[in-house]
Amino acid sequence: MVVGNRAAAAFVVVAAAAAIFSTVFGSVLNWRRSNKFGCSFSWFGQSLAKSGECRERCGKEESRGGTEAVSSSFRQGVIGAIGNTPLIRIHSLSEATGCDIFGKAEFLNPGGSVKDRVAAKILDEALESGALQTGGLVTEGSAGSTAVSLAMVAIAHGCKCHVVLPDDAAIEKTQILEAMGAVVERVRPVSISHREHFVNVARQRALEAQAIVEDESQSFKESLNRGFRHCASGTHLRQAGTEDESCSQSKGGFFADQFENLANFRAHYEGTAPEIWAQTGGKVNAFVAAAGTGGTIAGVSCYLKEKNPEVKCYLIDPPGSGLYNSVTRGVMYTREEAEGKRMKNPFDTITEGIGINRITQNFKQAKLDGAFRGSDREAVEMARFLLENDGLFVGSSSAMNCVGAVHVAQVLGPGNTIVTILCDGGARHLSKFHNSSYLEAQGLTPTATGLEFIKESVLRPAFVRN
Repeated sequence: MVVGNRAAAAFVVVAAAAAIFSTVFGSVLNWRRSNKFGCSFSWFGQSLAKSGECRERCGKEESRGGTEAVSSSFRQGVIGAIGNTPLIRIHSLSEATGCDIFGKAEFLNPGGSVKDRVAAKILDEALESGALQTGGLVTEGSAGSTAVSLAMVAIAHGCKCHVVLPDDAAIEKTQILEAMGAVVERVRPVSISHREHFVNVARQRALEAQAIVEDESQSFKESLNRGFRHCASGTHLRQAGTEDESCSQSKGGFFADQFENLANFRAHYEGTAPEIWAQTGGKVNAFVAAAGTGGTIAGVSCYLKEKNPEVKCYLIDPPGSGLYNSVTRGVMYTREEAEGKRMKNPFDTITEGIGINRITQNFKQAKLDGAFRGSDREAVEMARFLLENDGLFVGSSSAMNCVGAVHVAQVLGPGNTIVTILCDGGARHLSKFHNSSYLEAQGLTPTATGLEFIKESVLRPAFVRN
């Protein structure tokens, strides 16, 4: 009897084990048949290890915007993380105006600003066309954000970066750039017509880098005729055909030219604007933004108006900038002050990266219905208002854009959907725009408790030439 009971128990254990094995094995087979990636897995070693082919397929599926859960979904490097930023409903402004006011959260890009899109597009096109070589030097004149983005993207492409900034830009931007390994050159703020304007200096630095390559190439050709290979530096002289790495270190220079390079416009026409259209379900009534290079407002306004000509697009312009006059009157200055002839720094604003006194190739593409004037007081108060009411810690241009959004809401009335750009965060503006001592010295200490700081909204329609 004992032997019989033991045999029965053993039979039960074996049967149970067989059932479990059958269930698990069957599940695995069914899972492999239904696996949409067709990936091959190994049950040996550690936990499931995906093959390289499977990871590649998973990555492609993710890049196509697949919505199903993928355990190892990823983007391709830091450049692949640029764009597809969220659209944030700004509750305080929406409730105060009766409109749905949205901010495109560009400060969530890996480089911290909307300029990541521009840097990626400019360098991608330059590398594809051959204007920039891997290992080459990228130069740019920038008030800060574009410089940081270019430094990041240049590193990702194996290039170096030389940035020229006006010396009144917030010092933390220089500190960020130097920490990233970029060469930073600070110059005094002057008119674009002056050869020492930061943009003109940056262009010259690219020409100098390119000249080194051309000098080396000419020296190399001449040395071949003599049976030797010779570096432009003159430090090496070897028989032709031998390796000399120092002779190939210079890869030339490329001036990014964010103001005039239409890759800037294309970055927003092909990226930012379609995202806005999709995120609002095509139900956007107005878009408003300030302009520096003009790429954002041009790219977004062109795309939105192509999708729906009834979408209103407006400029919000800071103090000292001539774009408001250009949009609403067709002239940048008075007759006594011809465009591009001023030899002094014309700006009188604490905002950075917006406002300009010339029409760039990028801005020329913009399709605008009118413009508003913004003030430093409004920008400072708006930054404080957003921080205290929404937890949004934004930079000066983002604050000015939100000022513009409120002006648009007041003009169009309740029930409209208005979109603007949150260009960057406040961390790059600690020494000036978010510095209480600096603001006090400028007479701009924020005191408002609501939106009473917004001036009466005065919309001037766009000038139409006969």
